[in-house]
Amino acid sequence: MRNLNKTSRLVAIALAGALAAPLAAQEEGPFWSAQPTGTAWVTSYGECWQSIHGPNDLSPCVKEAVVPKEFTVKLNFEFDKYRLENIVNDAELDRLRDYVETVKKTPTREEISLVGHTDAKGSDAYNMALGQRRADTVRDYMVSQGVPASDIVSVESRGKRDLLPDVDPFSVEQRRVVINAEYENR
Repeated sequence: MRNLNKTSRLVAIALAGALAAPLAAQEEGPFWSAQPTGTAWVTSYGECWQSIHGPNDLSPCVKEAVVPKEFTVKLNFEFDKYRLENIVNDAELDRLRDYVETVKKTPTREEISLVGHTDAKGSDAYNMALGQRRADTVRDYMVSQGVPASDIVSVESRGKRDLLPDVDPFSVEQRRVVINAEYENR
């Protein structure tokens, strides 16, 4: 009886190994099994598929880059600061770089608006000027990275007027720039 359990365990291990190999192959990319047609196709969910038995020299599926209509850059500037070297979360600068790359790759022209925000500290007039400097900084960065200046149609400040409702009004999270995009065919 002991040998049977040992044999059963060995069979189970062998089966697990045999089943793991196809799963590992699927991690490389989605495939469907059918007669070779020589083409890849994109599903309605945006997934790129090709036949596992078909040619493997197909040109890759091309997914068109899409610029979100609203994109908030939570650069979280240091208190009373507006330059990119004065942000407290570098990961947001990476997100801004990715956003700029997406804008440059799209076949449509985006009309981009930038809105700078501050926390609740300070006077309204001072915060309006600070929010404007923050929005100007993001505009200058985007242009320096290849976004046409003519695509940035509006750069403004809301200062402390549009604080995030579920965030402490004096929090660093209030110090942000919101990017809005409207689309035109190029």
